[in-house]
Amino acid sequence: MKTVSCADVTARLSETIRKIGVSINPDCLNALKKGLDKEEGAARFALDIMVKNAEIAQKNADPVCQDTGMTVLFVTLGQDVRIEGGVLSDALNEGVRQAYEKGFFRKSVLDPVTRKNTGDNTPAVIHYDLVPGEEFRVDVLLKGFGSENMSRLFMLPPSKGIAGVKDCIKKTVAEAGGNPCPPVLLGVGLGGTMEKAAIMSKHALLREVGSENQDEYLNDLEKELLSDLNDLGVGPQGFGGKTTCLSVFIEKYPTHLAGLPVAVTVQCHAVRHGSFRL
Repeated sequence: MKTVSCADVTARLSETIRKIGVSINPDCLNALKKGLDKEEGAARFALDIMVKNAEIAQKNADPVCQDTGMTVLFVTLGQDVRIEGGVLSDALNEGVRQAYEKGFFRKSVLDPVTRKNTGDNTPAVIHYDLVPGEEFRVDVLLKGFGSENMSRLFMLPPSKGIAGVKDCIKKTVAEAGGNPCPPVLLGVGLGGTMEKAAIMSKHALLREVGSENQDEYLNDLEKELLSDLNDLGVGPQGFGGKTTCLSVFIEKYPTHLAGLPVAVTVQCHAVRHGSFRL
């Protein structure tokens, strides 16, 4: 049986957050640079600013965006792992607390009713996946809310089929316009229940830009949607152009015969995620 200490979890999570908070993921940054060759006018100007901003942030170790996000954690926990020295959720939240304090990141988390700030960007949103063996992995996503506010959940009747799914996804991006700081990435959850679809759509964003879906049908659907979304003409920051979306990532799960849940999580161009293992 593997033993994982809470102190190590806190330290590694704090380190990971401070690292990803000041740098757009390389795969996304490369996609932005490729977009420069396709654009002109205001669209190219906006993309150029995004690339320069990312490079300056990484060079100076400054937050890549003033919205340093709410921390979303996907924890893969092996059944043969023993956590020592405290409660795992507490250790994870302590890592978030330390990262935002030491990194001088904006603390944006507050009570939804009183609107009083918690003061340390906790609590994180934590999802646990219990698996066989001794694996201990934490995937970290810093989720800004300019794009989160544009995310949508649709509970479709089965009669809408895949055509209805496509319409919902395209509608989400078209109606969002420039609000989520496009070019965007989309995480899509198909099936399950209302909450399962939403969680899958968030988890899907952990994939790299341009990566292939292991499901052949979903892989083709992702490519079709990406082409359709870039034909919408929203463009970088909503200025028009050919680069509205950088990638579409889809996850699916069996659902009830009476339903077709579709969740679309919109991610801005400032993609900040990473992971660590212990």
